[in-house]
Amino acid sequence: MPLQKNQILTLRIERLSSDGSGVAHSADGEAVFVPGTAPGDEARVRIVKDCGRYAFGILDELLTPSPDRIPVDCPVAGPCGGCSLRHLDYAAELRAKQDSVLDAFRRIGGLEVPVLDILPSPEVDRYRNKVQFPVGVDKNGAPCIGFYAGRTHRIVPCPDCKLQPGVLNEIGNALCAFFSQQGIRPYDEQSGKGLVRHIFLRRGAHSGQIMVCLVCTRAKLPHAEQLCTALREQFPAISTILLNVNAKNTNVILGGENHILYGPGYIEDTLCGVPVRLGPLSFYQVNTLAAERLYGVAAQYAQLTPDDALLDLYCGMGTIGLSMADQCRELIGVEIVPEAIESAKANAARMGKAVAAKSRFFCADAGQAATQLAAEGLHPDIVMLDPPRKGCDEATLSAVVRMAPRRVVYVSCNPATAARDAAWLEKNGYHAEKVQPVDLFPRTKHVEAVLLLTKIHVERHIEVDVNMEELDVTAAESKATYDQIRDYVWEHYQLKVSNLYIAQVKQKYGIIERENYHKAKNENAKQPKCPKEKEDAIVEALKHFQMI
Repeated sequence: MPLQKNQILTLRIERLSSDGSGVAHSADGEAVFVPGTAPGDEARVRIVKDCGRYAFGILDELLTPSPDRIPVDCPVAGPCGGCSLRHLDYAAELRAKQDSVLDAFRRIGGLEVPVLDILPSPEVDRYRNKVQFPVGVDKNGAPCIGFYAGRTHRIVPCPDCKLQPGVLNEIGNALCAFFSQQGIRPYDEQSGKGLVRHIFLRRGAHSGQIMVCLVCTRAKLPHAEQLCTALREQFPAISTILLNVNAKNTNVILGGENHILYGPGYIEDTLCGVPVRLGPLSFYQVNTLAAERLYGVAAQYAQLTPDDALLDLYCGMGTIGLSMADQCRELIGVEIVPEAIESAKANAARMGKAVAAKSRFFCADAGQAATQLAAEGLHPDIVMLDPPRKGCDEATLSAVVRMAPRRVVYVSCNPATAARDAAWLEKNGYHAEKVQPVDLFPRTKHVEAVLLLTKIHVERHIEVDVNMEELDVTAAESKATYDQIRDYVWEHYQLKVSNLYIAQVKQKYGIIERENYHKAKNENAKQPKCPKEKEDAIVEALKHFQMI
């Protein structure tokens, strides 16, 4: 029998769904999703909507609280909805997030991949380095900051958000006080009147520098100079103040026009040792310390060597790839946002000539760029994927498979789409080795994960690590090392050659007398042969070093 609207059920919450709601089942087995509940809660639940196979309810009365439930320390946590898990003990929150990642890979991906213990955020509160306050009016008609209630544009006033550093909340309140004193009105969506739409703030977690950006309907802000002076006196960490113009009737926060009122128009910070400059339009992980933990896992999974080429798709400002640039031979980054690519190039330049020389960044759609690079014969050793929530399209995944990297490291903000993409790659020559969840967004439903995939049966041969120099009987006075030969081939022909290929060519020209040292132990294993193009380049190197 279908559940009825306003029907009251006594239910026990079993687990959390991926959106943070509690999940219970009616007597008929129908799933009921209840926000603001915790696994183990016994509660009276009011049904608000029945969808056939599942229903939505609201908490009517908590009968027996879960042992994981804690007091909510924010007066607007419910109507605001941003901290959907603030009623949960943090350890329970981490367990729920890990379970959601495991469930996604099993249920959506059909994969029994090991999901490691989730890495917690170093900070549970006050961790966000960015805040976007919509500006409205409170019950007294005074300007106020807050957040939109769920699925509405009704602003819930919030003078002290627990997720933002206290100083950012203080700046928001100080700005509202200034607007009130000067008669500057917040923008009203209904009438289209008013000036200030949003207060956009950034703070460098390591540098401490603060950016203030006022999103307004026009470029002229009354008493702008007075405002800048007052803000800088009250908050010395403010490094720059901007005015962003957004006159459109849109849900998009920022417009494309910026006017600098004070400072350089950006702040500086570091992430995993990469120096970055952040403006209003820059994409940047909002939890710096946890992001450094996330990128550390990605670097560990990549296992780069000095000869490797790294392709970083969806590279953003290039932070992930650049944090690993000193570990590889070449870095190629692809991102569709032009401002992000310019930032990536500038970040590489600030890291020094060596990093800039080995780094290339292209502005293009990830799928189209990957397809083009694959068609050009690019064979990166490692591919880094960090797509948006929708995951990768099939064009991107197909191109990755054609490029045949030995490892794919997939950084995901949506376990469901990561599991889907992992299942596709599993069917096309790659094996999902392990998943590491990382909590970048404490007290919210969101969780990140790093997935490692390795190529199956690489060229169907067994790689043997042999010290070629010890086995080479070339006369010492006419001998170049394998490193010298590799470097010469790369410098003159931009070809990457292995020790095995060099050994094959040297043996062909009678330089190496031992003929069995590089043969596979398994007689059935197929040994790769040096391609003609690379053989010709190695021959030229041997001639250069007067070895033939």
